[in-house]
Amino acid sequence: MINPLVTELAENTSTVEACRLLGRSRAGHYRSLRPPVPAGERAPRPAPGNALTPAERAHVLAVLTCDRFVDKSVAQTWATLLDEGTYLCSMSTMHRILRANHAAGERRSQATHPPRTVPELLATKPGQVWSWDITKLRGPQRGVYYDLYVVLDIFSRYVVAWTVAAREDSHLATEMLKEAMGVHGVPDVVHADRGTSMTSKPVAQLLVDLGVTRSHSRPHVSNDNPYSEAAFKTLKYAPVFPESFGSLAVDRRSFC
Repeated sequence: MINPLVTELAENTSTVEACRLLGRSRAGHYRSLRPPVPAGERAPRPAPGNALTPAERAHVLAVLTCDRFVDKSVAQTWATLLDEGTYLCSMSTMHRILRANHAAGERRSQATHPPRTVPELLATKPGQVWSWDITKLRGPQRGVYYDLYVVLDIFSRYVVAWTVAAREDSHLATEMLKEAMGVHGVPDVVHADRGTSMTSKPVAQLLVDLGVTRSHSRPHVSNDNPYSEAAFKTLKYAPVFPESFGSLAVDRRSFC
């Protein structure tokens, strides 16, 4: 314990100086010398003079859970009763009564959403599963970007199709996929995130017509398309990757 050292030094100097020499907080030293205060029991809260009686609380609960108000919020119920000239209690008291009877929570009908499963893509040979995505390429000036479309075979990591355009367009994506399937064959599964082009009707209709299984990332999950994302990072982090492109023609000719 450091307290005996402080006491010993304080005999030849002051307690303040002893604490300073030992690097101890003076307030902490004095606090450590005080005996701990025993924790006493909290005094019972006196009942307010305007508290509802058990019968009145039961009546409020019956009103809140009746067929008329069972699907309405407490605020709606309280306002409706007040418009009719009936005041049972405050809204906070209604909430307390519902909580005490385990009836609190959302009283209106709620839509249920099934849990989203993690997409599991398995390819044992090339041509089974494709992954595609769109990334931005910096243009010649600020605010100008080009869109790079890339379709990747996840087994071989071979780029089966790519194109660069001035904007993101679902019809352009459809034509790119159609040409890729004409050259490399129709895959079993095509995976993508939930971008507007990936979930568009033209792309979906093409895959349905060809019997291709569509796979999409879960909503608001950024790492469910790791194949395309990893390929884009490898591309953009390469030392020879330019900081910007002068035009679409330069994009297509010089690097991509």
